[in-house]
Parts: sequence; C-alpha cells; structure tokens
Amino acid sequence: MKNSPTACVELSLPGGDRARIALFGGHVLSWQTADGVERLYLSPDALFDNASPIRGGVPICFPQFNTRGPLPKHGIARVLPWQAETPTQAGAGESQTNSVRLRLRDSDATRRWWPQAFEAMLTVTLAPGRLTLALDVRNTDSAPWRFTAALHSYLRVADIVQVRLAGLQNQPYWDALTDQEASEGAAEIAFNGPFDRVYRGITESARLEVREPRGTLTLTQSASLTEAVVWNPGAALSATLPDLPDDGYRSMLCVEAAKIDAPVLLAPGQRWQGWQQFRA
Repeated sequence: MKNSPTACVELSLPGGDRARIALFGGHVLSWQTADGVERLYLSPDALFDNASPIRGGVPICFPQFNTRGPLPKHGIARVLPWQAETPTQAGAGESQTNSVRLRLRDSDATRRWWPQAFEAMLTVTLAPGRLTLALDVRNTDSAPWRFTAALHSYLRVADIVQVRLAGLQNQPYWDALTDQEASEGAAEIAFNGPFDRVYRGITESARLEVREPRGTLTLTQSASLTEAVVWNPGAALSATLPDLPDDGYRSMLCVEAAKIDAPVLLAPGQRWQGWQQFRA
C-alpha cells in the first residue's frame, strides 16, 4: 500500500473470522475466514490518502453508478468519511455474529455535488464463513429524489484464468465492451481477457458461485438489487491503472450487486435497502 490505511473498525469471531472496514468511504477492506484465507482483493497499490477512491475491497457506489449521471464516477459516498457505531456481538459458538453500522449524512461536503438531504447506512455483519453487507438509504429531504447504487465487491482469486462463475446462464446482459445486448449462454463463465457486463433481472433466489480449484464462494443479493455487474479489467487496462499492479487483474474478479438500470425514486421519509452476502 502506498500510504497507511485510514481509521478502521475491526470485527472478529472466536473461530478466527475477521473483517476490517475503513471509515473513509464506509469501505470494507478485508474479510478473512477462519482458515486464514483472504476473500476480498485489495490492491497493494491502493491509495489511502482520505481523498482518493480505494482500489479493492467493497467500495459503495452511491448515489450514482459509474458515469451514468453528472456526479463524479460512482458517486460521492466512497470518497467521504463515515461515522461508525459501536460493534455489536450476538450469540455464541457457530451462531455468533459480530456487526457494525456506519452512517453517512448530507453535509456541506455532499451538497457541493448533490443538493439532496439523505442518510445512508452500511451494516456489516460477520458470521462463521459468511459476510453480509446491507446498504440502507433514507430520504430526509422535503422533495423526492432518485439514485442508483452498487456494492462494488472485489473478490480475491488465486488465478483468474482458473475461475469459473456459475449461476447466470440465460440471464440477459449488456456488454459494456461491445455495447451489445445478449443472453448468457454459458453455465460457467470463463475469463480469458477483459470482461465487463451488467446482468439484469437478478432475483433473491439467484445463487452465483465463484468456482476455482481451491474452493467455491457463493454470492446472493436482495431483490432490490436487480443487476449483477461482473468485471475484470484484463491485462491492457490493468497496466494503465496507477493504483493497480500490471498483473493485478489475475488476482481479482468483481461481482457487484447493483441497482442501476432503473434508478430508485424515494419520497420524503421513505427508505430503501439492498444487501449482498458471501458464503465461503
């Protein structure tokens, strides 16, 4: 890492599961299961200057995804400080969990870019072999407003060429590299070059599996997050990104839970929630 990490909240369980969340951006940086395996990819060249987006982990895209709007790329939530509540523990043994809630409210800093009044909360819950991220958004304004959002999860893999992603067969998608619409024909998606697709119509019953020789990671998401974004930059793009090693693409795969095609309309006082869960 080029700089020391920002202030963080640590979660842990007696069995050895651990998670680390940066207050800057409300950004989950690390999730280790009890076997000591790191499940999230964090670039060794990531910037920790409390100003730049952090490459890797789980950035929060809000209230805009990518460049689909007038705000900075992926919105403002990932480049602002969040406030953390005291972590809470529940249960014992295999049923034990440890969780923390982080909060971001509108301020002079947010209103420079986006005039709306809002409250966003991220709840991170650690359980044996499982991590759940829940994003809650509330309209505290006097008028309705729209937003898009994503949990931009970077998963650590041993070697991208050995990875297969299952669970998206027959799903319609838009390919950002070719600007074409199609339906996924493969039962298992392989990655042999740059990959950037938005899969549509994802339901809560969907089970996405990241399969590699060392094991399988299962992903689920709430019905309110209707898209899954699958991204790997490939060798050429990886070499151009200053906060990613030239070969960084080999160790990561983004499988993001998103609500981007149809923006959410929130009336004053109304709430929305979306979650993504990982099981090792």
